[in-house]
Amino acid sequence: MSLSFTNSIAVQSRARALVPLCVGAGAYLFFLYIGDTLLQDSDSFWQIKIGQWILDHHALPYADFYSFTRFGEPWISTSWLSQILFSISYTQWDWAGPVILTALGIAASAAILVHLLDAHLEIPRSVLFAMLAVLLSLHHILARPHILALPVMIAWVGVLMNAADRKVTPSWAWLPLMSLWANLHGGFVLGLALIGPMALEAIWTLDSGKQIRLLTRWFLFGVAATTAACVTPYGWRTLLGATNILNLGELLSVISEWMPANFASFSAFEAAILGLIALGLFRGLTLSPPRILLIVLFTWMGLTHVRSIEAFAFLVPLALAKPLGEQSPLPQTDAQGREKAAESWAARYVTITGALMIAAAAWTSTSIYMSHHRFTFTMDQTPVAAVDLLQQRKAQRIFNAYQFGGYLISRDIPVFIDGRAELYGETFVMDFFKGVEVKKLDNLTRLLDEYRIDATLMVADSPAAQVLDHIKGWKRLYGDNIAVIHVRDGATGAGNTPVPTQSN
Repeated sequence: MSLSFTNSIAVQSRARALVPLCVGAGAYLFFLYIGDTLLQDSDSFWQIKIGQWILDHHALPYADFYSFTRFGEPWISTSWLSQILFSISYTQWDWAGPVILTALGIAASAAILVHLLDAHLEIPRSVLFAMLAVLLSLHHILARPHILALPVMIAWVGVLMNAADRKVTPSWAWLPLMSLWANLHGGFVLGLALIGPMALEAIWTLDSGKQIRLLTRWFLFGVAATTAACVTPYGWRTLLGATNILNLGELLSVISEWMPANFASFSAFEAAILGLIALGLFRGLTLSPPRILLIVLFTWMGLTHVRSIEAFAFLVPLALAKPLGEQSPLPQTDAQGREKAAESWAARYVTITGALMIAAAAWTSTSIYMSHHRFTFTMDQTPVAAVDLLQQRKAQRIFNAYQFGGYLISRDIPVFIDGRAELYGETFVMDFFKGVEVKKLDNLTRLLDEYRIDATLMVADSPAAQVLDHIKGWKRLYGDNIAVIHVRDGATGAGNTPVPTQSN
């Protein structure tokens, strides 16, 4: 009976080791199936375009060459590695490539979260937390660089939290994670900012002498992490480029993903916050002040900017895992069984074989699905017919809607504005939005004259498109349910003012 019991524990341990991979495979197949919903943000177009430019020129951009309003202005790409990956995947498999890459990113995120939670929680609760995290993040799961950086963020915070829980300093062997994050996406500054609260958590219950020594080591780790974040082709400029977006002031309140959470109608995020409060009250959780600070920080981020809700969704469970696990610790026999299974080469062989079978099944499913399904970008972001007409007329200075900027860049047409808000700056973009919304008619007409616009490309139902129908000197040339074109009345079709030649 003792041998049978030991074997049972070993089998459970091997099965447990495959759970994160199973969760990741399930998430991957789900997002592959709904892959068209990942192609809803025109920023994907210019991300791919920049990645292709980097590959073609074997260089990185240091100035803008896609707009005529900021041509030649300093600009760096803090997501250059992600852009290359998206570009390569798009070149190989059309839109299926970015969809697969994005699905892999969210799958890795879910798998890593389950793996990290598994150290403290039962498998059902770990999987539940991962499912809820994915659900909360659905609004921002798009074919863009932040999804490729998401698993790195979760792994990095997991490393910090694990070290804080054990009252030690994170191993410097994990610093390459920060370098990878800094090359994938500008959100790496969050990883640097979290070192301080994590260090406080690590020293909280220690005596003063140990606190000073451990805090010193955490400080040195923070310096090393900041240095690792500069291990990019841009060096220290990466830090400046990543923080520029945070200095846009009022502009962050009008760009949808940077808007604060809206509780006018009930949402999953609202349910998560209420559930978090209910969980704390029901379980009577007692947390250290630094851990409370972390949870409050993640909640504040989600409330302030909806794009930060995924950070709340994936990182709050990491902060709660140890306190929850202490209330219902894993059976000691299970922990012993996992150690014995880890020592067995046969157990490792079975685990590796199972992992390979899961990966093979996921890839086979991908090949079968791709053979009869073609992924397409949402029509609302791709005014194909309108842009075809503008190219025929050789329009050169186009006053375009914000969401059409990425598509115009993909068509090699210089833009008035696109999703790189940090390039254009708060004043310019706010002026643009006020003009498009026709808060003041003078705003719109001034921009059209100041930038010598010869054609406009507006969203069909935008106030500017309606007003231009009645402004003297402009006439509607084309309209459909996606976009409307206006040109100067009496224009021959060719722009009168040349624009800089775009680098391809």
